[in-house]
Amino acid sequence: MLPATIFSSIQVLVIGDVMLDRYWLGSVQRISPEAPVPVVGVERTELRLGGAGNVAANVRGLGAICHLVSVIGDDEPGRSLDQILGAHGVNRHLHIDTASRTTEKLRIISRNQQLLRADFEDAPRKEVIDRCLSDYEELLSKADVVVISDYGKGSLQSAEWMIQLAKGQGIPVVVDPKGGDFSRYRGATVVTPNELELQGVVGPWSSSAEMEDKALDLVRQIEIDGLLVTRGEDGMIFFRLEGESLQEKARSLEVYDISGAGDTVVAMVAAGIAAGFDWKQILRFSNIAAGVVVRKLGTAVATLTEIQAELSEESPT
Repeated sequence: MLPATIFSSIQVLVIGDVMLDRYWLGSVQRISPEAPVPVVGVERTELRLGGAGNVAANVRGLGAICHLVSVIGDDEPGRSLDQILGAHGVNRHLHIDTASRTTEKLRIISRNQQLLRADFEDAPRKEVIDRCLSDYEELLSKADVVVISDYGKGSLQSAEWMIQLAKGQGIPVVVDPKGGDFSRYRGATVVTPNELELQGVVGPWSSSAEMEDKALDLVRQIEIDGLLVTRGEDGMIFFRLEGESLQEKARSLEVYDISGAGDTVVAMVAAGIAAGFDWKQILRFSNIAAGVVVRKLGTAVATLTEIQAELSEESPT
């Protein structure tokens, strides 16, 4: 069981790409006479945190202290992000780039089915990114653990420098990666790709043994402590040079929406490392937390109370 205050004194520093997830939800009653597309009668709208913002909200859901460093535009989505993050109790260090817009994803959903997604984004300017790096350097001394949340939106251009700076102070770094070159995350404590992202880096495999060989080669090449690969319905595997690889099977449950589940895993991994959990515990708790959020619509938060409830059901007293 996880005590209610287990993470309350832990400080997590999150840096990366934030985005606003906007949902239009309604029902389809007819096909448009203008084109062969459904007409959605929008009945309600919802705003959610995406990217590093969702990681930060999940950190707060666990009860830990969170500082978030990122870039937003001078626009309504940016102001909405700031407001939602504030409601979650996240300490925000959001730098406004007046020349770009806040990254936003608009999803149109009918009867739990996503019909369309539209993305709006601009890359931030270097001078704004530099201000984020200054904040990162200043806030690092307070942190027990760092999360680098890379969604490839342009706000992370010095990942290796950030990792080395944290390592120099003995602070572990968890990276949620993006792209086909993981060398930029050299020296991190753990990198957390999903299976498809890993294949994009090391190539496909034809067996579990080949997957392990390729994963361990990557661990050696980029000099990280471990690689945590999330595999959807196949659970997750942690590859490490020291000790055997660990596997956590997926829990049997009804999946509603997998959006943002990786953010929840990253938050739990970071909090677990800072709390001194062993990797078997970290994988178990991360798997349970992911199971909580996939039963919710869109990007969501797994609270410590919800995780405790799941643990109680697994091990009734």
